[in-house]
Amino acid sequence: MTRSGIARPAVRSSRRRRPWRAGPVPAVCATVAAASAALALTSAAAPSGAAPGAPSDGAVHGVITGVGQPLRGAQVRLWVGSREGSRELGRARTDASGSFRIRYAPPARGVLYVEATSGRRMRLRAVVGSGSGGAVRPWTLNQVRVNELTTVAATYALAQFDGGREVAGPAPGLENAAATSRNLADPATGTAGPKVTDAANGARNETLATLGTLADLVSVCAADGPHCERLLRLATPPGGATPADTVQALLALAHHPTLSPSGLYALSRTAGHHSPALTAPPEAWLLALRYTDTDLYAPGRIAFDARGNAWATDNWLPGTRAPSRYVSVLDPTGRPVFGSPLSGGGMHGGAWGLAIDHGGAVWAPSYGGNAMAKYSATGTPLSPPSGWKNGGLVRPQGVAVDQRGNLWIANSFGLKGKPGLGSVVVYPHGDPAGAFTLTSSGLNHPFGLQIDGRGRAWVTNSHMDFGQLLDSRKAGRLGEIGGSVTVFGPDFKRQATLKVPSLQGPLALALDSHGNAWIPSFFNSTVTELRPDGSVAGVHQLPKTVFPWSIAVDGSDRIWVAGFGNASVSLLCGENTAACPPGTTTGTVLSPDRGFRHKAIQHLTAVQIDPSGNVWLANNWSKLLPPTGGVGLVQLVGAATPVCTPLTPLPVRPAAAPGQLCPQQPPTDPAPDRAPRAAQPGDHLVRPGDTLSAIAAAHGTTWDRLYRTNAHAIGTDPDRIRPGQHLLLP
Repeated sequence: MTRSGIARPAVRSSRRRRPWRAGPVPAVCATVAAASAALALTSAAAPSGAAPGAPSDGAVHGVITGVGQPLRGAQVRLWVGSREGSRELGRARTDASGSFRIRYAPPARGVLYVEATSGRRMRLRAVVGSGSGGAVRPWTLNQVRVNELTTVAATYALAQFDGGREVAGPAPGLENAAATSRNLADPATGTAGPKVTDAANGARNETLATLGTLADLVSVCAADGPHCERLLRLATPPGGATPADTVQALLALAHHPTLSPSGLYALSRTAGHHSPALTAPPEAWLLALRYTDTDLYAPGRIAFDARGNAWATDNWLPGTRAPSRYVSVLDPTGRPVFGSPLSGGGMHGGAWGLAIDHGGAVWAPSYGGNAMAKYSATGTPLSPPSGWKNGGLVRPQGVAVDQRGNLWIANSFGLKGKPGLGSVVVYPHGDPAGAFTLTSSGLNHPFGLQIDGRGRAWVTNSHMDFGQLLDSRKAGRLGEIGGSVTVFGPDFKRQATLKVPSLQGPLALALDSHGNAWIPSFFNSTVTELRPDGSVAGVHQLPKTVFPWSIAVDGSDRIWVAGFGNASVSLLCGENTAACPPGTTTGTVLSPDRGFRHKAIQHLTAVQIDPSGNVWLANNWSKLLPPTGGVGLVQLVGAATPVCTPLTPLPVRPAAAPGQLCPQQPPTDPAPDRAPRAAQPGDHLVRPGDTLSAIAAAHGTTWDRLYRTNAHAIGTDPDRIRPGQHLLLP
């Protein structure tokens, strides 16, 4: 163990800690809601790009169908789910035409959904409204058509908020998930939704057909017989309880997408009521949607803001390899917001980096401009037209914001350069004028950068000339590339450079809730796990060569790995083995050997988890030879455990209980949309290595007089001044 608390790594068998368990989302059932005032759910504004529902008059009516026929005598209930739990607002039974009507008192917040039961095991569902709190405007329908398609859409989209009987959870994830369900199925018409049928999806990938096949599986329970029994048996997770009805069966497939693909596919063929449907068993029961936008091309990195909007850097202009001038922003349903694509602020070829500070502002490295661009939380450029170049930026890549608001930048020195180049640049409290550079003999083309719970910066060193990536034919035939991780303390001093044999061209890294660092290696398809003290907890080999680029940790500490070479995403069990199937251990691969593959997925450089539990992927390239930009972001609906966003800094699962939502870090700048202040006449900007005595001598005063003038900012210890502080001169 070094004095800094970072041990030099030694590969050895790992000692596992007792796993923690993520608690279920609480659900509380009541019978009839009391009236609520003022903040009622309304459809005064519908989601952008979607047909608005008729204004709610405190009543919902519609038709319940199964296998295309009205379901007579079905029990229909209207529920509201929110962070407080789930409660019933009203109920009715369908008439001979399958119709129903329920009057209700509009609740103050949450998500409205209708459920209908017919027989013992046929349960249908549709989302009919959502309140404020998410990134999509509130909406409510008063007319609905509930069927198998709406049931699949609602169950998958709300999968991470569903305890099996009722839906509940915190904003913004719950409200955003409700809006996403409409992309899969339109509850007003009972038909496939606008996104799953659009030009970016539709016949271009298998999601629409998978939706139809899953709907056929629900249909087999219209007749409560042997086929329904078989569905529930095949949908039983390993070591888990047998689902009681169709919603629980779908929920099991959303949580365990590799369950019984052949058996369930064969069962779906006995129904055959929905078209299109799959023509062969799937590798996994995933529902993936690809979202596109003007100039959303060759996206490199993704980050989520506090409301769940997805921000993405764009590498190239569409159809070219010319640097992009844009940053893209999509709401949780894939629709552009804030005037996306955003231009200005010095963006010239977005790099692999994106960070959101405590004031909600977004920092994006301009790879081609050797600069940093900054945007307000609503997309207004805050940086100058050429960006901020302070600190001697050369091809910046990964960026992160620490607990004190300092911006850390991995200064990679680019695609082509001699070994050993690189530095880390810090903008103290987000102030480019105070930029300083950290150098170390261990830095070697630094790429990824993350901040841990102690305020330390973990930096991957790729150890290679990235020109090798442009000649994809060399990939896989290279010798030892090497790689390492450098750790800097919150005092900006290097604590250690960790050299591990398994690190071969590491790019990204992610930290789990325990502070373990997970690092994929591009050239040997391994994932190395380092403990907080720097020792090796494990080296986990992916079954196939996927050339992994990026990595993310979900709210159950499961590990998602984006493959660049194999166009796939892999899932590993993390330290929380209770979140994995029985018998698995940390590092067990939970996805198919070649990862989760899908026609919507191209060659990936980013994977991130949103507050609804959707996995988002960046299609960076569509072809390796010749290198061709990828198109769009891909959303795997309801596939992961949600995390609080922005990361704070470790992954945290949002809590449902009031007063225990996502942890927040205090803003460091009371006016985050204002450009940072440079040193002014009459003050001094503290830089690394400064002391009060040296500053005082340089300005013709004494250290004690300087301290008395600034005691309110320095605190009780005059030896503890921080880079980035502005000290008033006596």
